[in-house]
Amino acid sequence: MKPEIVENVAFNLIRQAVIYLPEDVKQALKKAYEEETSEAGKTQLKAILENIELAEKYQAPICQDTGTIIFYVSAGAEVRGLDKLENALINATRKATKEIPLRPNAVDPFTQKNSGDNTGRFIPYIHWEIAPGNTLELTVMTKGGGSENVCLTGMLVPGEGINGLKKFVIESIIKAGAQPCPPTIVGVAMGGGADIAMKLAKKALLRPLNEPNPNPEIAKLERELYEAANMTGIGPMGLGGKTTVLGVHVEYAYRHPASFPAAVAFNCWAARRATARIHEDGSVEYLTHKEKV
Repeated sequence: MKPEIVENVAFNLIRQAVIYLPEDVKQALKKAYEEETSEAGKTQLKAILENIELAEKYQAPICQDTGTIIFYVSAGAEVRGLDKLENALINATRKATKEIPLRPNAVDPFTQKNSGDNTGRFIPYIHWEIAPGNTLELTVMTKGGGSENVCLTGMLVPGEGINGLKKFVIESIIKAGAQPCPPTIVGVAMGGGADIAMKLAKKALLRPLNEPNPNPEIAKLERELYEAANMTGIGPMGLGGKTTVLGVHVEYAYRHPASFPAAVAFNCWAARRATARIHEDGSVEYLTHKEKV
């Protein structure tokens, strides 16, 4: 896999993600606007929809907080040159910061100095996954600070089971309030360990809103959490209304008998993500933004 191809695709994905919302998110926001009964909530949703149009018209980032860059790499076991990919993704991030442009959001926690190019120790962060075959699937998620600041991990009482999880999720949404710029998308995960649960919860944010969980029991739980969250009345931008969340996605791992880790990850209404597949011959499929290449 030629690193220059990966760098070019990664740059395009970052650009797509920060300017164009995925179609499923846009449709969910339009539906929320049509169904909103709160005057304040409807006003906020109208402003959000206008913001989406202006971003596309002027080819500018949809939000001034262009987030922390996170890559999800699903590499075919037969793909060669994987050791060159990390540098390609870092170079793409630097190029995107300068040319799109992106706000520099990478700060050294010890010196408080901003790197100026959205790169630094473990940033952009890369999640690796090995898959069969000879293709490379690359997804970028740009994660804003407001939604990141309210993500929570908790160790629940095993005996409380799913009811304990429901309580934890809704309490997390109420505690988050307006901070993550609702209406949000909520990723929920349980099991594994504290780090595993949060990793799964964040990855759940990548699933399109129009794709329910293939497991009917989990899909039912997602719907229950969605309905309960929207009964809180927090509403768009926290100003009240019917739509506090656009969707809830649940993931899980098996757990230790004595432990019940759970995590709740938030994405703001600007749920920015983009995916492409690179084939062995160098050809590229843009999967989420086919018309925005």
